[in-house]
Amino acid sequence: MATGDFPDSLADVLAGIQRLIRRRLRHGLTAPRLRGAQVELLRLVASQPGIRVSAAAKELYLAGNSVSTLVNQLSRTGYLRRETDPGDRRSALLFPTPEARARLHDWETRRSALVREQVARLAEADQAALAAALPALRRLADNLHEETEGP
Repeated sequence: MATGDFPDSLADVLAGIQRLIRRRLRHGLTAPRLRGAQVELLRLVASQPGIRVSAAAKELYLAGNSVSTLVNQLSRTGYLRRETDPGDRRSALLFPTPEARARLHDWETRRSALVREQVARLAEADQAALAAALPALRRLADNLHEETEGP
């Protein structure tokens, strides 16, 4: 592979892995399917209960109206609870419902099992190569995050 092809190949492989994981996890779902952005918002709210819609938009790199649409969808399905911010009556604070927490826990458990199973199928040398690549991939993610966020 030519050096110039590496970044594109890396991006394609990472996106493909994410897509395949989501596709595999859809099998056996009894609840309606959630889109990727909905899951990302639920995961963020579960990790930061009480986050404002504007802060969620910034964290997810989405427009405020896009997050508002996601909030409305997830509120209707019973996964998000919206409360008025007592410090700023114009702002809403977001909280996950118990149903959302249960669904996220199920998804994370299934995802972990799937990835663990697939990694175990690889040769030891491939497992070691993936483990060795994790620090570099984390730095890549940090660099992307810093450039998006700014100094």
